[in-house]
Amino acid sequence: MRIGIVCPYSFDVPGGVQNHVMDLAEALIGLGHEVSVLAPADEDSPLPPYVVSAGRAVPLPYNGSVARIAFGPVSTTRVRRWIARGEFDVLHVHEPLTLSLSMLAVLSARGPVVATFHTAMTRSRVLAAAQGLLQIVLERITARIAVSALARKVQVEHMDGGAVEIPNGVTVAKFSHATPLPGWPGECDLGEGGTLGFLGRFTEARKGFPILRDAFVELARTRPGLRLLVAGPGNPDDLFDQFPADLRDRVTFLGLVSEDDKARMLRSAHLYVAPNTGGESFGMILTEALAAGTTVVASDLDAFRRVLDGGRAGLLFPTGDAVGLRAALVGLLDDPARRAELTACGDQVVAHFDWPVVARRVLEVYAAAIEATDGRVIDQEWAGLG
Repeated sequence: MRIGIVCPYSFDVPGGVQNHVMDLAEALIGLGHEVSVLAPADEDSPLPPYVVSAGRAVPLPYNGSVARIAFGPVSTTRVRRWIARGEFDVLHVHEPLTLSLSMLAVLSARGPVVATFHTAMTRSRVLAAAQGLLQIVLERITARIAVSALARKVQVEHMDGGAVEIPNGVTVAKFSHATPLPGWPGECDLGEGGTLGFLGRFTEARKGFPILRDAFVELARTRPGLRLLVAGPGNPDDLFDQFPADLRDRVTFLGLVSEDDKARMLRSAHLYVAPNTGGESFGMILTEALAAGTTVVASDLDAFRRVLDGGRAGLLFPTGDAVGLRAALVGLLDDPARRAELTACGDQVVAHFDWPVVARRVLEVYAAAIEATDGRVIDQEWAGLG
């Protein structure tokens, strides 16, 4: 099968959707399919061989964060050329309601279109100003995928249609076989120590880092060997300024990490902490931590509860509650049997998220979309931005 996949967000900046697109493409290629991915990226950016750059992206505030997208007449021309050259059996776009390459691809497509929705956002000032355009986009989508129950609920209640729920995948072997970072031994007899891990933008409010910081500071006073391992974008001074001077040497900041080093970082922590306060439709980092064999402690968000099988595969604490988080951490650090029980359940849960399993489910949706269009080609031309 010839498959065209469109990523709305720039490959110059790591992100959950970008990683999803790359992993899906590689899983499909591994299953014997021909795949081309179109995404924003600077012309000199190192890209996988299956990725085609659509040019430089610009920042756009979106869902409490900043998305780097490409849109406009030049992008429209590039999208149309890529589609014409690809002669795809199916076009798979991600987040098509974002003003991005994905929306342009839907409007330019002439065959079956599958759309994946990652977020559970129901409102956006940008989207509200473009309701007519959104309706055209939705009408041109043949089949929809939602990565979570919350994302699917948005489709049913706000987008006049349903969606097949297929979760984000994770390459389990990559994480389970990773070696810890030098000096970070991973699982051992913790005593009065232990390592907590956090990955994300620590300055972004909904990631909840201050909750983890407060819990760590209190706990570190009674556990002299406790350490905190942080990875993600940000200024080191902005991170260390949040901690008392006498505890800063127990905080390690890795900055932005590669996918390989992310796996090694997760393997280096005894507990991975996800203190997010909201805005999550799935929780990709949780499946990655489970794949690494790291015990997970997470906010009791609905999306996280679903990933962690209601708390069987990871410990949930009251969202936004630093005291509750501290209690959860104490209980797990001092209870190796409980950690082992959660990790064993995590191994069972994450097997359902392994990319070859997920990719086969996506292929079923492709087949249904192709059958639904019966090989028909859309003749209507869209002249909006071209």
